[in-house]
Amino acid sequence: MFARKQAKEESNLTAENRNEPKTVKPKGRKKRSMLAKFISLVVICFSLFMLYGVVKEVLTTMELKQQISRVEEELKTLQEENKYLTLQRDKLEDPAYVQSYARGSFMLSKEGEQIFYLPSDDKK
Repeated sequence: MFARKQAKEESNLTAENRNEPKTVKPKGRKKRSMLAKFISLVVICFSLFMLYGVVKEVLTTMELKQQISRVEEELKTLQEENKYLTLQRDKLEDPAYVQSYARGSFMLSKEGEQIFYLPSDDKK
């Protein structure tokens, strides 16, 4: 009877209350786990640092492309202006053009010529 009573009491006890040995993780495994977590943290930090560098380079590249586009437009405008000014310079080297330009723009005349001002037809 005593044995039945003892068996009954043991079945009522949980695993924590029993004097059964608990499974214990070896200390080496815990150290390896901590080392793995530390290495993972270092790898994540390094990856974030590298990702920051890549994003920074992409943004810099985009800004430089925009700047190149603006400078190319400015270059095109300046080349057109240079072409116009070169043409004007070539024209001004021709004495006949200079004479015609001076007579038309500054109302200069040859000796014996008279200049008449005609009313403009702007009042329509």
